Amino acid sequence: MGEGLVKGFVVIAGLILAQPANAQSEAPKDTLKRVEQQLQTGKQRQQQLERQSQALQTELDDLRGRLISLADQARGQEQALDQLEDSLAALEAEERERSAGLDAERQQIATLLAALQRLARIPPEAALARPESPVDTLRSALLLRDAVPALKARADALARALTALADTRGKLVDQRAKALAARVALSEKQDEMNRLIARREELSRQTEEERVQVGQRMADLSGQATDLRQLMERVEAERRAAIEAAARREAERREAERKEAARREAEKREAERRLAAQKEAERKAAERKLAELRAAEQKVAEEKAAEEKRAKDAAAREAARERELAARAPDGPPAVAGMVLPAAGKLTTRFGEADRFGATSRGVTVQTRPGAAVVAPRGGTIVFAGPFKGYGLILIVEHGNGYHSLIAGLGRIDTAVGRKVASGEPLAVMPSDGNPDLYFELRRNGQPINPQRGFGAPEGKGQG
Repeated sequence: MGEGLVKGFVVIAGLILAQPANAQSEAPKDTLKRVEQQLQTGKQRQQQLERQSQALQTELDDLRGRLISLADQARGQEQALDQLEDSLAALEAEERERSAGLDAERQQIATLLAALQRLARIPPEAALARPESPVDTLRSALLLRDAVPALKARADALARALTALADTRGKLVDQRAKALAARVALSEKQDEMNRLIARREELSRQTEEERVQVGQRMADLSGQATDLRQLMERVEAERRAAIEAAARREAERREAERKEAARREAEKREAERRLAAQKEAERKAAERKLAELRAAEQKVAEEKAAEEKRAKDAAAREAARERELAARAPDGPPAVAGMVLPAAGKLTTRFGEADRFGATSRGVTVQTRPGAAVVAPRGGTIVFAGPFKGYGLILIVEHGNGYHSLIAGLGRIDTAVGRKVASGEPLAVMPSDGNPDLYFELRRNGQPINPQRGFGAPEGKGQG
């Protein structure tokens, strides 16, 4: 028992030395009290972080809604800009055609006027002296008389054509101004979307590091408190046992001096008593360990049940948030029957058609604007985000019920694996140069299906 006391105090000294320098002079009880106070403070901080996390989640949901709305507005502006550019190209072609016609008309009128001016300069006396016959002279006079009204009519038509050309050029200037304004507005929408996406990522990472640190500190303090309690209980029990043993030895010594004759019998009874006490102590120790084991098992079971309940509640809250976001999200225009495409643009290859390599397409290809926004065709979870050989940057979204979306041809990805997204939420942007192509493939239970049939298509391969 004396060795146990020494070991106990050695362990206490080691725990105290493991504390910071300003706590080395604390008694074990004071150390335990301080550790328990730190545990309480850590629990309060954990609760505060949980409240902050809920507030941040609310703000993150609001940002998601705003991103969905901005993405829908950007898609509309991209389509309007496409129409303006088509109209601008038509006006430019009309302006070139009118200008060419007017140039040709001017040249013909100038030639006729020059000829008439030469005829008009010949006086009647000179006309009579010319070597031509009078009939030829008369013909020239008649030609001069008939050409003047025709030239006037052609000059009037030329003036009207010049007015129409000026109107066309005015419309061309207006359309160019509108196209420039549409491009500026689209750029501003894209910049605002990028700022909101950056804010979304900042909110997602804001408290995670502190929560991990507080959780680790709580685990360390809990283990330290448990070790201190067990050590103090064991040292106290050994101290009491040592006092009792010393008292027994003193009584035995006095009894031996007083009753020397009965020493052997007394020693025998004492040995028997010690044996019984040891067995009783072992029995009680076994019962105590069994009770502690059962209590620990019950605590583990309760913690597991509580963890499962928290997981179910979190899943229910997440599902409710997804339904709310889906209800608030504006309905974008479907690119094909019943199916919202991930990006606005021109559908160049349909399901089942031959693609540019001559192979049968298992999805659809959309030609988009440079830097166009790419959104989720339906709510789900990101299961892959990054480069993949032969496809460049791709995204794979799991929608449930065996559905997966594969989106390829991206210029930048603005989401991460494991993140839940709502229908219409921005996920990426297309490359910023050329006329980029977005490839979209819809699968159910691992098999490509026709996106024109949407998410209600039967299992197996669809037909284009």
